[in-house]
Amino acid sequence: MRYATTDLHGCLHTFRHLVEQRLHLTRTDSLYVLGDFVNKGPDSRGVLDYLMQLQAEGYQVHGVLGNHDLELLQAARGARPMANWASPADFSMTLGSFGVEHTRDIPEPYLRWIEALPLSLELPDFVLVHAGFDFHLPPEQMRRDQHSMLNIKDFVFDASRLQGKRLLHGHNPKPVKQLRHQVEQRNGAIDLDTGCVYRHNPELSHLAALNLDTWELTLQTNIEPDYPIARRH
Repeated sequence: MRYATTDLHGCLHTFRHLVEQRLHLTRTDSLYVLGDFVNKGPDSRGVLDYLMQLQAEGYQVHGVLGNHDLELLQAARGARPMANWASPADFSMTLGSFGVEHTRDIPEPYLRWIEALPLSLELPDFVLVHAGFDFHLPPEQMRRDQHSMLNIKDFVFDASRLQGKRLLHGHNPKPVKQLRHQVEQRNGAIDLDTGCVYRHNPELSHLAALNLDTWELTLQTNIEPDYPIARRH
């Protein structure tokens, strides 16, 4: 089976429960994670450790780059100050999970793993990207425009620009009810982000996984220990 999920944001317990207890992932399955592995939630390093462990053990786990992953990478490489975008709680949780006080001290293996993430993945029937595409751009530019692929929130989907394939993305949290409707209608563009990290919002606070072969939707509620909620952006 093929599964897709997105926007883990350091929610290790929730993600692990989804993978092991709900999806019962096997080495013959494929799991696609559509970015934003880090920040906002309690255990960014734990999420990366778990993903790297699954890959090392032969599980077919594939990721794409999210805006928060890039922002963490840029902060660690000195290209931008993390304090410019992270709230104090987010800053503390993210660095604390790595056991460091400065972004420059985040261990290199995590940075190399993030650096290797592609902007998008193409399957026979789906295109996977973190946020979406700016369908107003020329076709050759649309698929290379990093800013829109990582950050866009509003776009008009055009299946012809993806050779008739459906688009799966995250980035813009939507209520669970809205995702259910998208899946039931088998929309051309589906936003899988149900805001797992926002644990106090009952309309969000779930990690969603879509079976790309059967269209079955699995929703796992946030089961993380208490943590401060970071701002939405």
